[in-house]
Amino acid sequence: MERLLYELSESWKIAAAQMHANKTRSTLTALGVIIGIVAVTLMGTAISGISIGFDKSMAVFGDDVLYVGQWPWRQVDDWWNYRDRKKIKTDYAEPINRMIAATPKSNLAVAVPTSSVYRSVKYADNEVNNILIRGTVSDYIITSTFDFKEGRFFNELESRGSANVCVIGYDVADALFPSSSPIDKSVLINGQPFKVIGVISRQGTFLGLFSLDAIVVMPLPAFQKYFTAKSEADILVKIRDKTKLAEAKDELTGIMRRVRGLSPEKKDDFSINEQQALKSTLDPIKNSIAIAGLFITGLSLFVGAIGIMNITFVSVKERTKEIGTRKALGARRRTILLQFLIESTALCLLGGIIGLTFAYLMCFLIGLVSPSFPIHFSSGLVMASMIVSILTGLFSGFAPAWSASRLDPVAALRYE
Repeated sequence: MERLLYELSESWKIAAAQMHANKTRSTLTALGVIIGIVAVTLMGTAISGISIGFDKSMAVFGDDVLYVGQWPWRQVDDWWNYRDRKKIKTDYAEPINRMIAATPKSNLAVAVPTSSVYRSVKYADNEVNNILIRGTVSDYIITSTFDFKEGRFFNELESRGSANVCVIGYDVADALFPSSSPIDKSVLINGQPFKVIGVISRQGTFLGLFSLDAIVVMPLPAFQKYFTAKSEADILVKIRDKTKLAEAKDELTGIMRRVRGLSPEKKDDFSINEQQALKSTLDPIKNSIAIAGLFITGLSLFVGAIGIMNITFVSVKERTKEIGTRKALGARRRTILLQFLIESTALCLLGGIIGLTFAYLMCFLIGLVSPSFPIHFSSGLVMASMIVSILTGLFSGFAPAWSASRLDPVAALRYE
């Protein structure tokens, strides 16, 4: 054991001396590993960031809320069957709540109706377009996941009284009121004034497809007075225990069939969606992108490893007499093998450290330029990159080291 430790320490010293004696060659050889580590690390950081952003986007739907709608949250081939379904009505919420209240130990808590359209919102000379206008009731706050930057949500009295009040999203507030508070000021929607009583904190975007901050929420009766045309309704149902999601979904299916008046032989003419279903649909796409990205960037690291293997073979050829001398003086094959393995591994480790430094700086700059992109440079990624560097060194150095360890000392000493 003591001899092995001595051989390892001597091999590291020889590796350091070789890299110092051949600075230019070592730098150019390590460059392939540096580029590979930067590419793999940036891709890993991007994938990790996308995964965090994906989970954050999913969280906005709530993992304890069921969504009753006309369409399922997945791709369907027989889309015409879903198109011909009866529309979901906001009036369904009342009988659903009555049945929930009449069911002992129900897995459901409350049903909340929502209806939505897209409209422009205006204040003074400022105007924002394509804003999601949502009408709902005061219990909507129970099913939502947002917090308030300032102000409050409308109460039951304002909801039932059809008050012209609203809560606006972060982007709407920022665009219409860039230098002042929007609270107690009136915005125009469809030519109708609505007093702003709350501003929702920043929610971010859902998979980059639409912004969850471009929203205005108002009492449902007020919404129905002004936005009846082309509105789409959904029923949001809060469940009591998210570990019993399947039971809650079955219970809600039975309630909805009664509300719709479906006989036992008829199929469901509605869809009950939840966060997990959407996530299971999108997860394979996310995983495929991650695998493809890591494979493509991994090729650059593989090219760097081939470069190190080539240079190590050159080094073996240049030092044939040295190897013969050492073996003639009693050096074991293991000693020669370790020497060249450690030289290639040291070169890869050096490239890995430099590559990680560059990758961290690039991630820092990306975070400054694009704060909305979820950069996540984790310690696990650093550890994985260092392990990859070591494995690359062992892979690229093994063949040259093996050939060096098998050199005949007499032939090596005669080598010209």
